[in-house]
Amino acid sequence: MALQQSPALLVLCSFLAFRALSRILSRLPLPQHVARDGTRAWRWRNLSVSMVHSLLTGTWALLCVFQSPEILTDIADGYSSSAHLLICLTSGYFILDTADIILSRQSKASWEFLLHHILVAPPFLYAAFTHHYLAGGVISLFVEVNSVFLHTRLLLKLGNAQDSILYRINKCINLLTFICFRLGAQLYLTNYLMRKIIQQQRAGALLLAPTSVVDSLILVSLCTVDIMILIYLYRLIRADFLPRSKDHLKQNTNSHHNSKKFVSD
Repeated sequence: MALQQSPALLVLCSFLAFRALSRILSRLPLPQHVARDGTRAWRWRNLSVSMVHSLLTGTWALLCVFQSPEILTDIADGYSSSAHLLICLTSGYFILDTADIILSRQSKASWEFLLHHILVAPPFLYAAFTHHYLAGGVISLFVEVNSVFLHTRLLLKLGNAQDSILYRINKCINLLTFICFRLGAQLYLTNYLMRKIIQQQRAGALLLAPTSVVDSLILVSLCTVDIMILIYLYRLIRADFLPRSKDHLKQNTNSHHNSKKFVSD
């Protein structure tokens, strides 16, 4: 496919497609209490775009592995045209979402999302342009399976539906997929890269060799995201599964209504 020889064009097309999607979703009606608050309205739109991205890429990543099972073991050099398209698509989305957060002046409230994008966008772009670690990028997108339920949770909270049956069902599925698809995928990739770097050093590879430097930088990114994920897991369990007093819950709910922070318990 000739288009795949131009990853920059694919990334640009993805950026423009998600930008168009954002414009379309911004025209859809919102819950009244969300529409009255500019920050909440932006959060709702941003989460809606993220939800579409998660549904698309999470399913796509699983299909890539189903079609090419060797992706699970040949993480550094595994390749398929479908995997390359997926990585380019996600790269464009990360750039769009980063720009959206900054230009909408939500950097302070959404700094965790912004930090995540800064950490993962460079490895994805590296994979898109070099075809190296495409398989690793696909495996890392298993997290998007969990993101579907994570975004659903945040949308329900924005819609003040924390007491609904849907929220109670979703919170259980969210925790299960968080452990299996988000934490599991990240630890799998981290373990692979750590073992690879150790083997390289035992074989006498130079620390400043280009391959070693790239591997080390990706490992730093993975380890940082691992720490963030463990913190998110603790906060998720604390918020949804640990019983708290009614007074604390009331105070916590009021703080959510008044908070400008995007990611809250």
